[in-house]
Amino acid sequence: MTAASSSPAAPKSKTLATWIALVGGSVGLHRFYLHGFRDVLGWLLVVPTMVGLYGVQRMRHLGLDDRLAWVLIPLLGATLSIAMLSAIVVGLTPAERWAARFDPGGAPQPMNWATVIGVVAALIVGGIVLMATIAFSAQHYFEYRAETTRHGAAPDQGSVASPIQ
Repeated sequence: MTAASSSPAAPKSKTLATWIALVGGSVGLHRFYLHGFRDVLGWLLVVPTMVGLYGVQRMRHLGLDDRLAWVLIPLLGATLSIAMLSAIVVGLTPAERWAARFDPGGAPQPMNWATVIGVVAALIVGGIVLMATIAFSAQHYFEYRAETTRHGAAPDQGSVASPIQ
């Protein structure tokens, strides 16, 4: 057992964790702050974020018709939405539960305005990102469906042809 592993963990600030999740949560920074660099979930957030950013770069370079970017960009939206939800959950964690988990032996700290503002910002940003991701995905899906029917592609197996032509 090393000296570093036998010493108690440093207390973690709920306000700082909320703001880290808001700003860098899509790459797992809040998870690394709370659980260390060995946190698997923190590392799992990095991959879809980077893949989604690659999709944004593809769309900027190749234009709106790049179908691979249509698939990749929603991954970025999903990780940003997860990060905003994490910021909300962290910020709204009761002080007693926070102290028991991240500051054992310490007194519960009351919520302050910086935490409240972080939670409100995460709610606003998360709502915008989630709705934009859904709109982006739905728009490109329906554009793709319209294009395939316009060019004479066969209808789906389960669809019924309309009697009105």
